[in-house]
Amino acid sequence: MSGITGEAHAVTVAAEAIRSRLGGRTPTVAVVLGSGLGFLADTLGDAVRIRYADIPGFPVPSVVGHAGELVCGTLEGKTVLAQSGRFHAYEGHEAAVTARAVRAFAELGVGTLLLTNAAGGIRRTFRPGTLMLISDHVNLTGRNPLTGHVLPGETRFPDMSDPYDRHLRALAHEVARQRGVHLEEGVYVGLLGPTYETPAEIRMLDRMGGDAVGMSTVLEVIAARARGMRCLGISTITIFASGLSAQTLDHSAVMDVANRVKDGLGSLVSGIVGALD
Repeated sequence: MSGITGEAHAVTVAAEAIRSRLGGRTPTVAVVLGSGLGFLADTLGDAVRIRYADIPGFPVPSVVGHAGELVCGTLEGKTVLAQSGRFHAYEGHEAAVTARAVRAFAELGVGTLLLTNAAGGIRRTFRPGTLMLISDHVNLTGRNPLTGHVLPGETRFPDMSDPYDRHLRALAHEVARQRGVHLEEGVYVGLLGPTYETPAEIRMLDRMGGDAVGMSTVLEVIAARARGMRCLGISTITIFASGLSAQTLDHSAVMDVANRVKDGLGSLVSGIVGALD
């Protein structure tokens, strides 16, 4: 199969495989978990785990910190589907594949998508461990999952004037205030990777208005918005961006900081989910 038939078929088959393993549950919220943030899946009650290997068209992640499974369970009274491990373009996947899980979630009836990621801090006041609510993004991956034929249920030219829902952002700030979680807000820049950026590239991104940089999220949000899903994004600043410290950039540091902030991030995500309409 090719074109619209091929990708639409892949999404439908994946969604049906997931649905068949949910035991009649109907998730309304999906949470995409970034590097080292899979611990959030363990907070779900009465959980059902589905390995990517059992979902047609779902590649098994090759990155440390991405478990490669979906976890469906309850969180704050809501039925939530957690994606523990995402598909990155730098692993060699086409843009459509990076967004396949999000499209499958939409077919399952999910209307709200909460995305987390680990990111490098560009803003000088950000330190490792900072939580940043994503207010907007810049897509510098050179990819777009909507390229080609329009898939069923998607719009050709989705409005991206409010990619990260302003009402959900206001809710997140209120939850953070109530729970004593310090929450910044800023612009996320998505690059292809897998190399970390050079100091010159970071200076460019800073001048462009970027506050954090990473290698995920933007393609998923584009596909979600084309499906009419509400999106909310949270970046965990795990390292200083290149050139802003003497630290050598290393994925192990990303994992260490992600583990350090898990209590605050877990509390924030739980509170947001619980407060959703």
